[in-house]
Amino acid sequence: MMQQPFESAIDLPFNWKSLDGQFELDGPLSDPGGAGVFVLLVGSTLLLTAEGTLPQQLPVADGVLPLYIGRWQGQPCRAVRLPGGQDYGNSLSAFELQADEPQLPLALLSLGALAQQLLRWEKNSTYCATCGGRCDWNGDGWGRQCGDCQRHHFPHLHPCVIVLVRRGEELLLVRKANWVPGRYSLVAGFVDSGECLEEAVEREVMEETGVRVKNIRYIGSQSWPFPSQIMAGFVAEYAGGEVKIQESELEDGGWFACDNLPKLPARRSIARFLIDHYGRPTDMSAKE
Repeated sequence: MMQQPFESAIDLPFNWKSLDGQFELDGPLSDPGGAGVFVLLVGSTLLLTAEGTLPQQLPVADGVLPLYIGRWQGQPCRAVRLPGGQDYGNSLSAFELQADEPQLPLALLSLGALAQQLLRWEKNSTYCATCGGRCDWNGDGWGRQCGDCQRHHFPHLHPCVIVLVRRGEELLLVRKANWVPGRYSLVAGFVDSGECLEEAVEREVMEETGVRVKNIRYIGSQSWPFPSQIMAGFVAEYAGGEVKIQESELEDGGWFACDNLPKLPARRSIARFLIDHYGRPTDMSAKE
């Protein structure tokens, strides 16, 4: 499904466009009742019928409460977090949402990830972060309101930057110890308070590798619901400094020739998108 590079960052999995118009988001209080389909999740695994569709029946599981999230192909759609370690029958097949090559249509992959993100928000927003009072759904969206102090809360999104740094015919790649053996990716990190995105790029590259960058250019973004990031992708050019890896964050890193790269991230990620489209010496000038 993802053997070829995506043409644009907006086409990447987990972005709204990947839902292909098959899903309409709605708030939990808008549940119309009646029959519909279920997004069944066990951890980060999506359960589908043998035909590869969303099930219309809810497996028996104690304490499970479906959360209405909108309409899938016109039908009411409810997300359900199922407990692990149980047998849910031979009629359901499991698909790992974070697999390098999920064997799923992009729309179902993105729907499963979105449902996981919304269920996490429901769980984490049960109580008010200000006073500890219980929060209830407020209106027809995804906002919640504390019943005690009346403070409003909304889903949390965490902005991150990710950057392809080039030095002539070389790319700056790094790896973390818990990644797949041999896999390298791009420098990335969360945006700090008070920073613009370009400042976050400069700081993250310097902190993690000791390298200075210039000519920072925004390319595109990707929703990354693991758990709730928005990844802003950039390209930049080497401006100076020797590579010195931040050992508290990374296991290894350095410059790699464009025609001799190590194992790379899966094509479902904006990291791979940036490498595929801007990882050769002619790519940057060709796309400006």
